[in-house]
Amino acid sequence: MPPKAPLHWGLLPPAFLLPSSTRSLLPLLQQNAAQISRPSVPYTSVRSIKSTNTPRPDRFAHKPSKPALNSTSTAALERKAHSTPLRTGLIALKRGMTGMYDPATGKRTACTVLQLDRNVVVAHKTRAKNGYFAVQIGAGQREARNVTKPMLGHFAAAQVSPKRWVAEFKVKDEAGLSVRVGESVGANWFTQGQWVDVWAISRGMGFAGGMKRHGFSGQPASHGQSLMHRGMGSAGGSQGSGSRVLPGKRMAGNMGNESVTVKNLKILQVDEENGIVVVTGAVPGPKNQVIKLQDALGKPWPKGPMSVAELQSAVGALETPSGTEAAASAVA
Repeated sequence: MPPKAPLHWGLLPPAFLLPSSTRSLLPLLQQNAAQISRPSVPYTSVRSIKSTNTPRPDRFAHKPSKPALNSTSTAALERKAHSTPLRTGLIALKRGMTGMYDPATGKRTACTVLQLDRNVVVAHKTRAKNGYFAVQIGAGQREARNVTKPMLGHFAAAQVSPKRWVAEFKVKDEAGLSVRVGESVGANWFTQGQWVDVWAISRGMGFAGGMKRHGFSGQPASHGQSLMHRGMGSAGGSQGSGSRVLPGKRMAGNMGNESVTVKNLKILQVDEENGIVVVTGAVPGPKNQVIKLQDALGKPWPKGPMSVAELQSAVGALETPSGTEAAASAVA
């Protein structure tokens, strides 16, 4: 197909193509056209196909109607703000399980007893220095001769005795750092009826088969099956699948001894004097297992204290005569 002649839209057609009524206006049109600056290169039309498909949304956008996610650390903290607790958690020890009866309904509820052992704030992590807000809690006690020199210097800077366990608890903003370094936090940091999340290392059960480890149903128990009742079956295909075991295949192996999170446990009882917190249900790990306890992410934030000063003022209000009478009337 021969190339199409360029169309010069800014030029006038020849005079013989114009009607007689318009030819008298040619001098005026030429005068106006001379005043208009013409481009040095004449315009050439480009023939193309107009697409009817709508453009695809950015694959980095969380939702198609919203802009792409920002990759800065500040934007990442803003995205996690709604699911970051407002205040720090504490370190506890699992003492065992028991049952508690509800006096109103008479129903027995299985519960776990957790004990807090000398929880002290060791350090603060700030956004400017560390990139996030967190409170470092130390618990227990350890002799100085059994602590490394770097950790001895870390405890000495906070002016606290050497601790046996140290853990960090992220908080949403600077308001979560209201608990100052060196302050001790007890069991009354949590209130009866609130919800908490628990992190711990589960019991190690050694090498286990597929049925125990992953809950397989096993092979049929009859109809010619021989010595394969608890077998896991095929581990992979032959030529069609590359003659290999695909990654992530659930097989026999080491069971337990891994980090487990249990969400939304309700606190049934708090004993500040003995450092006891009783929660519903089971908690990962054997007895004397170290437990991390913090406000639940899937429940409304509790109206608990944000600092030790608020904690002491609340306790002082209850110890006054009027507060004691109010508490007795509430119990009655």
